[in-house]
Amino acid sequence: NTVVVSPDAGGVERARAFAKRMNSELAIVDKRRPKPNQSEILNLIGEVAGKKAIIVDDIVDTAGTIVQVAALLKTKGAEEVMGVCTHAVLSGDAKSRIDKSVISKIITTDTVYHQDMPDKIIRLSVAGLLSEAIKRIHANESVSSLFV
Repeated sequence: NTVVVSPDAGGVERARAFAKRMNSELAIVDKRRPKPNQSEILNLIGEVAGKKAIIVDDIVDTAGTIVQVAALLKTKGAEEVMGVCTHAVLSGDAKSRIDKSVISKIITTDTVYHQDMPDKIIRLSVAGLLSEAIKRIHANESVSSLFV
């Protein structure tokens, strides 16, 4: 009983692909950025009540967006809110924001090094993926098929 959530219009295709693989529904957050590193949540398109919501994003930098979206999803009745991102930059107070948020966990890759991470963040290694990509390039095989 999950719903995949795009935190903004720019991430809809990524979230849709993720939802399709998980056989889940899709929700979209309508957001705007009045200034760099600031976001304003305007609306939620889709149903999250009674579901586990998974926010899918490419980068979590200040964590402002993911924390705001998670709070919105909880107020709309989501049972649990998790996050998935490719790169956890975590600048400024991001780690503290995540720790204090309603997010139960964020799964990310180890593409950005951090000495210590909040317990809510789970890092997955990209080493196997990179080694397979290098092998395929050397053998003149498809790399894009790793991501489809």
